Amino acid sequence: MRAKTWISTLSVVLALCFPLEAQANKNFPFEVHGFVVGTAALRTTGERPPGGVGGDFVLGEARLRLDVAGSTSSGSGFLQFKGDLFHDAVENRLDGEIRELYGGYTDGPVDIRAGRQIITWGVGDLLFVNDVFPKDWESFFSGRPMEYLKLGVDGVRLQYTPSAVSIDVLAIPFFTPDLFPSPRRFVIFDPMTNVAPQGTSTPATTAVNTEVALRVSRRLAGFDVALHGYRGFWRSPVAPLADLQATGTSMRFHPRLNVYGAAAQRSLGAGVLSLEGGYYASRDDSAGTTPQIPNSQWRALAGYQYQPWKDSTLGLQFYSEIMDDYRNYRNTLPLGVPIQDRFWSVISMRFTQFLRYQTWKLSVFVAHSPTANEYFVQPELLRRFTDRLSVRLGANAFGGAGETSFFGRLRRSDNVYASVRFDF
Repeated sequence: MRAKTWISTLSVVLALCFPLEAQANKNFPFEVHGFVVGTAALRTTGERPPGGVGGDFVLGEARLRLDVAGSTSSGSGFLQFKGDLFHDAVENRLDGEIRELYGGYTDGPVDIRAGRQIITWGVGDLLFVNDVFPKDWESFFSGRPMEYLKLGVDGVRLQYTPSAVSIDVLAIPFFTPDLFPSPRRFVIFDPMTNVAPQGTSTPATTAVNTEVALRVSRRLAGFDVALHGYRGFWRSPVAPLADLQATGTSMRFHPRLNVYGAAAQRSLGAGVLSLEGGYYASRDDSAGTTPQIPNSQWRALAGYQYQPWKDSTLGLQFYSEIMDDYRNYRNTLPLGVPIQDRFWSVISMRFTQFLRYQTWKLSVFVAHSPTANEYFVQPELLRRFTDRLSVRLGANAFGGAGETSFFGRLRRSDNVYASVRFDF
């Protein structure tokens, strides 16, 4: 049995035993919260994925969340658990997942946490430079709440926060990939339709493959500045083109990756200015001559958020990627393989308006790529009837001139979604 499976099993046991232990030990108080939510997402294009599931539904599920948090009487030791039990009507299965489960110890400027944790770095809104941690894009594009975009990592985190500088270090021995929309639920263009992949291999759990991430931050010249570093793997797998051409099959894998970056934020005028940049060094293709492995690239983001009027916010962003060694990439790309552009940019806007004492929330996120001529639009309406009961309605709309770009591949997967949630 893999070590990660052992950890998951142990996590479930701890999560079940913790409330009983806390009740037995009055010096270890805990709090229990959670919610019940039902969500459904319906296709609007009239198309269904070939051989897929769900009929006209992308998503249909009932989900129970349990949050348990506890600490010692001194507050130095703590435990956090977030877990879901859900029924997936599309797949017709009952399942569960541990979103977070970690224990820790804090003493003055030192904070240590071990276990499954959701990490969010960087300053972007759905556009990521130094946030290299795993994401679930299928969940996000099928109508689940924003929090389900991020996936937890299993590792150890050390935070040291003296008076001037904050240091954050993570060691992640168990690799977690990004999850992209599945052709079982989404109508997706796939240039490798006639290829039979053998599967995906994940990096072995060894000391040399342990992911390491570092963030050093402080206040400098009016900015909140952070330096970032990461040593690990691309979270999206690739398939060796030589195997595809020779046999029509392949074993996908995750190439090695280093990331070096920085981020800064400060007040400017009536709003907040955000800047972020990073260099993605593709360690398995430093010269850009292996077409199946992503070339090294530069990423940059600039954003500004302000309040146009009462109970509203408007955020604007510009994001870009520039591929290194583009000539080598073009010269070695086999015939018939779709060509990526060297430059890819996105302009995004998020507008949010609260109404009637914040019982109504209207929001819309729009992203448009002028280089790839593609777009993504997500409007959403949230109505809070009480502090515990709320209803959410929204839609996901995709478009693009081509079918090989990020949003263009999903242009036949537009959907509308609705959810009812009760918190306890």
